[in-house]
Amino acid sequence: MRDKFLSWGIVLVAATWIVALLIKAHYWIPTLLSAIYALGVYNAYQSKHAILRNFPVLGYFRYFFESISPEMQQYFIERETDGKPFPRNQRSAVYRRAKNISDTVAFGTQLEVNHRKYEGIKHSIYAKSPSEELPRVWVGGEQCTQPYHASLFNISAMSFGALSDRAQISLNRGAKKGNFFHNTGEGGISPYHLEGGDLCWQIGTGYFGCRDDEGKFNAELFTKYATLPNVKMIEIKLSQGAKPGHGGVLPGVKNTPEIAAIRHVTPGMTVISPPSHTSFSDAAGLLRFVQELRELSGGKPVGFKLCIGDTKEFEDVCVQMNVLKIYPDFITIDGAEGGTGAAPPEFSDGVGMPLEPALIFVNRTLNNYNLRNKLRVIASGKVLTSLDILRAVAMGADMCNNARGFMFSLGCIQALRCNSNNCPTGVATQDKMLIKGLDVTDKSERVYHFHKNTLHTCNELIAAAGRSSYEEVDATMFMRGDEFDHLADLYFPDILGNVKQKARS
Repeated sequence: MRDKFLSWGIVLVAATWIVALLIKAHYWIPTLLSAIYALGVYNAYQSKHAILRNFPVLGYFRYFFESISPEMQQYFIERETDGKPFPRNQRSAVYRRAKNISDTVAFGTQLEVNHRKYEGIKHSIYAKSPSEELPRVWVGGEQCTQPYHASLFNISAMSFGALSDRAQISLNRGAKKGNFFHNTGEGGISPYHLEGGDLCWQIGTGYFGCRDDEGKFNAELFTKYATLPNVKMIEIKLSQGAKPGHGGVLPGVKNTPEIAAIRHVTPGMTVISPPSHTSFSDAAGLLRFVQELRELSGGKPVGFKLCIGDTKEFEDVCVQMNVLKIYPDFITIDGAEGGTGAAPPEFSDGVGMPLEPALIFVNRTLNNYNLRNKLRVIASGKVLTSLDILRAVAMGADMCNNARGFMFSLGCIQALRCNSNNCPTGVATQDKMLIKGLDVTDKSERVYHFHKNTLHTCNELIAAAGRSSYEEVDATMFMRGDEFDHLADLYFPDILGNVKQKARS
């Protein structure tokens, strides 16, 4: 194609120039063709892109279609149950609940209900009337002097920097109206978090907002922010589902002077948090740090967040709780399927334990060490729908956090550009032009309605199962497709088994 373009292209350009000169008109045509040919010659002799070198000019179409691949998938290829990480039917449910319009669907389910991966709730023929009161949970153990009455469903960690200023304002105003908390993410407390909503201040390995010039923890700065009335809880981030064992990443293009001032870093540089904390290096140190933050904050609930990896390390933390008699007020379990930020694909796809087995492990371990009644467990990681919330509660969670669902309520279309500063909806970007498209008044209402309608559906599901409260939610409420008897298993011959027997003989 390269040789044909170079040889036939010059002929075509020359011919159009001759015709244009003869008729003394339409000089723009040969001028345009000359420019295209010059671009093609440059493509043919550059060495960075093999596609453009072998297919001059035409190769650009490949890059164009690649850039709009997520949109092509969503608009022309996806079915209602397709789409990763969230299928269209789940995204649509969030949009409808956020807009406070009917979330009903017509003509029955599109799921494969006979599939072994099907999950459902066992309803009761003695269903109850759903409660209109949204569920709440007290957070704060015996060592906490300022316990917090939290909603069952809250906004998970998303930093200012990863999200835009208008997105953070909308989330916080929605949290204020709905009376639920807004996790700041590890990027520190920005002015946009202080719109009146309750905050869970996350302290990451970079100690943003409470760090000294060397990047180490600064107790004085921490106390300044931790004692703000908006701050109701403090969360130490050990690891997150998107990239456990890997520090957070703020791309340099998103690191504006304003964000750098909030985080106490240099603007314009890509900020990579350390993979672990410098204030402690073992289980005992972690618990002493929990106690230190609790005292510096005036007795507010303090806990830590982690994605389960080496289970022995979590067991060691439990052992040290009993030895030191220091107990966190909550533990947030992030599943490997969670995450809103930028991460290497190997970490997103291949590191960490998924939420369901992690919750089961954590609850069993806490019970084994007689610790379960001393703290709350928060589930985080694709807890998007009412069914997800109840499943997490059945696995042992007291509360749930969600990030991407609240991003959908802000208008996120799952364009998969969160790490590029090109989010088309103005949610995950610092591009001022794109941010202007996000209306705070409208989006804060959508955040409020998404939270309210999701928990209302939780109440309806509990009532349909004949349960009266969330304390009665357990795994016996649920059924899975792999528990069913399938006709094929009972009556069809095991053909492969016969083949194996004949092969051995």
